[in-house]
Amino acid sequence: MLRSILKNTTNKRISFLSKQRKNIHFQNASPTALLLKNRIVGNCNYSTSSKASPNNSNILTSLIPGVLIGTGLSLGTCYFLGLFDDDDDANYQSVMPLDELSPPKYCDDPNEETEVIARLKAVLGENPDNFSISPEEIDSHSDTYFTSHHATKEQRPQIILYPHNTEQVSQILQICNNYSVPVVPFSGGTSLEGHFVSTRGKRTVVLDFSRYMNNILELHQKDLDVVVEAGVPWEDLNSYLNDHGLLFGCDPGPGAEIGGCIANSCSGTNANRYGTMKENVVNLTVVLADGSIIKTRQRPRKSSAGYNLTGLFIGSEGTLGVVTEATIKCHVMPKHETVAVIPFPSIALAADCVSTIVGEGLQLNAMELLDDKMMKVINQTGSTSRTWLEQPTLFFKVGGQDDDDIKKQVSMLEKIASANKAIKFEFAKNDDEKLELWEARKVALWSTLDAGKKLNPKVNLWTTDVAVPISKFASVIDETKKEMESSGLISTIVGHAGDGNFHAFICYDETQKPIAEKLVDNMVKRAIDNEGTCTGEHGIGLGKRQYLLEELGDAPVNLMRQIKLSLDPQRILNPDKIFKIDPNDHEH
Repeated sequence: MLRSILKNTTNKRISFLSKQRKNIHFQNASPTALLLKNRIVGNCNYSTSSKASPNNSNILTSLIPGVLIGTGLSLGTCYFLGLFDDDDDANYQSVMPLDELSPPKYCDDPNEETEVIARLKAVLGENPDNFSISPEEIDSHSDTYFTSHHATKEQRPQIILYPHNTEQVSQILQICNNYSVPVVPFSGGTSLEGHFVSTRGKRTVVLDFSRYMNNILELHQKDLDVVVEAGVPWEDLNSYLNDHGLLFGCDPGPGAEIGGCIANSCSGTNANRYGTMKENVVNLTVVLADGSIIKTRQRPRKSSAGYNLTGLFIGSEGTLGVVTEATIKCHVMPKHETVAVIPFPSIALAADCVSTIVGEGLQLNAMELLDDKMMKVINQTGSTSRTWLEQPTLFFKVGGQDDDDIKKQVSMLEKIASANKAIKFEFAKNDDEKLELWEARKVALWSTLDAGKKLNPKVNLWTTDVAVPISKFASVIDETKKEMESSGLISTIVGHAGDGNFHAFICYDETQKPIAEKLVDNMVKRAIDNEGTCTGEHGIGLGKRQYLLEELGDAPVNLMRQIKLSLDPQRILNPDKIFKIDPNDHEH
């Protein structure tokens, strides 16, 4: 009878109690039951109140039988006292509203902090090349010029760790989880929305994969995939693949590494042809918050076996697990490729051209839009070897198996452009012209920054993105352009026209920051109002948490929070990113 009751109690009740809900009834409980309540539902740290060490293993072993018997009797007592209300199961929700959480509790005992650092260093062999506390490295792992959400002076980690392999990462996370120490994964440091800010300050440990875990492990050329570590720079991977007649499908910003590409679900100019990071990952090796190591699937090109765990971790920004290895899809390089450049009288006509191309099923390798202000800035700064028409301009990459294939596509593209009132049509006839024509797209960001710095050497650059349905692309850009032009700030727009994603580059000084903030706020809300998203490829980080709520509403974000707590109940993995995990977090 008792065994049946205990089995029913543990299976049916504990899962509910451990969720930190505030509707559990302990009002008239006995002291024993209250003690039990405090141990079970006090806060999310109940599972790690004791630290594993050789000195206490014998004590734990001797205590386990008594603890189990005592816990069982206490649970049975609670059951008969009616402390477990049958309504609790009915009241359980599949989502986790922020106001039903208790604040996370992180390690703040100086003695324990010292012990943690000692144990972490031991995992890395006590080798000073494997960790750093230098102010320069602490700062470089806390903030960058290009991020839109800068760290405060207090938001600095206590140590940077450079692991060599997945097993070391596992050991590090076990220690940090046992002591409730926040962990921020780090690779290239090129993200733009405050993704790697140590919001929990000196308590935080940063895991940097760029120094040692930067190896290309194995190429399966016949299978068109390659196994890499998280710290591999995407440009290095692409160069390696090019030597084998292959390419990496995504092309994010310079310096980005595979771990960050996965964390933010990057894409770039090639997404129109090869997809985003979500479509370019076969499997992942992930270390979970407690140190568990999982591989999300094997290497088939397709699978319907179980949950899509690979997709769960892509775009999770290091909040659910730490990616250490990935199998990435490769694509065959086009045997022939050219570049076409087509200016239009207006953004609307350029967008109509893109819509026609998509509707006709013409498969181009890239479709990029630079607005008239961007073309003007490129001319003013002398960033390229030629002068451009200062009109909204589409840049295309056209690929094919042979010259005839290219000619057919170029001819079709020219007809579509002409039907949409293109001002002129120009395409590269050799490799030099190809580089020259595409150069304007490559220098867009730097040209905007150079233009701003000519007026004010202390200028800041705000880089942000949104994405909308292609049918809404022109109207959203036009409204955004009008507001940007009336602001008096130097600002330009670049768009991945093939998938409705565009970026705004806004130059401002500190006195103009409120103007820039308003421009970004309106741009994002405009995209959301037009059935779009607050970010097409940059991610949420800290900077766009509120916009995620506006885009999706409470229930989907609450579900994300529940998933986070299921995998990371201590809330140690990249705290405070994507959505709030602390009811005391009042930052907008």
